[in-house]
Amino acid sequence: MYRYRIVKLTPSARFSTLCLHAGQEPDPSTGAIITPIYQTSTYVQDELGKHKGYEYARTQNPTREALERNIAAIEGGAEGFAFASGMAAIGAIATLLKSGDHVVVSDNTYGGTFRLFEQVLTRYQLSFSYVDTSALDRVEAAITPATRMLFVETPTNPIMRLTDLAGAGEIARRRQLTLVVDNTFASPCVQRPIETGAHLVVHSTTKYLNGHSDSVGGVIVATRPDDITWLRFVQNAEGAILSPFDSWLVLRGTKTLPLRMATHNTNGLALAQFLEQHPKVRQVYYPGLPSHPQHALAARQMRGFGGMLAFELGSLEAARRLLNGVRLHALAESLGGVESLISHPATMTHASVPPDRRVALGITDGLVRISAGIEDIEDLKEDLAQALDRV
Repeated sequence: MYRYRIVKLTPSARFSTLCLHAGQEPDPSTGAIITPIYQTSTYVQDELGKHKGYEYARTQNPTREALERNIAAIEGGAEGFAFASGMAAIGAIATLLKSGDHVVVSDNTYGGTFRLFEQVLTRYQLSFSYVDTSALDRVEAAITPATRMLFVETPTNPIMRLTDLAGAGEIARRRQLTLVVDNTFASPCVQRPIETGAHLVVHSTTKYLNGHSDSVGGVIVATRPDDITWLRFVQNAEGAILSPFDSWLVLRGTKTLPLRMATHNTNGLALAQFLEQHPKVRQVYYPGLPSHPQHALAARQMRGFGGMLAFELGSLEAARRLLNGVRLHALAESLGGVESLISHPATMTHASVPPDRRVALGITDGLVRISAGIEDIEDLKEDLAQALDRV
């Protein structure tokens, strides 16, 4: 199944085994079991025109290549390409488009994605329609003769709205569109977009793949030969590559991804259930709750419901009191680390989204987002309870 090197693994190796071993082999010179950090800018050639497969570190680096093979394997794709950030990866995907092309995008997409599309890429005669991709009929209605790509984020950030990936894949196949899925919020442990028709999967490796809040990066997993050829060219031409050390950090993270995600799933559900019962919480957004309007879809296309949730407190003052009152939850942007993070989307992750648009999406001043970590769940609940007492 996989076209790259997987030591001691069969093509039928299962997910946890792939996370731990895919794309890596013991160092041939020392036998070191962990892939070394090849911290070099260039490579000595044996003679003119003869080298060992490596010429310049922007183009090739063994540590980065090991990570790219690893993530391609765990997503079930053909090739991976690691970039300096998730936004750099999305920017590289955009180079598949040409002037005049149109893209249909999930309306509740990450604020940084919206900023790139609307404030940068529209300068190059690309156009974007933002629709509720949880309603596939709206996706169909938004497609024009110029549409070339369907860019889906599911679950969405931070309202946790889902897109039926199999349905989106069918639309992309029938309408001859490139289907891109941002799988950052779920991780390949929870959601498998390529299996339902995605052509490209993108991640901020900063989040669950790395999992330790000590690296910034992005990755694209591709399935089609033409996309692979172009992305390899663009990665080298633009040069926004992931460093050897960051590649090594993410490789360390993917080894424990299944173990971490099991606890993120458990804690996310437990916090959502706790908050849903609290009298000061008006609404909880979490696909694992039966009250979520797409709970049945989540149960069908996700393996666990992830560690991301959001809840409505009704006002900015209520949100401020809670956010300033937590002790264990860290008030910070980002997500997917082993520690629990809490944030205020309207002034943090989605500050670049116009206020009227935020309100239309449900990103109110009273909305709070949590990335549930892997701490003891009772400590997390106690922390939220004492903070809610201040509201």
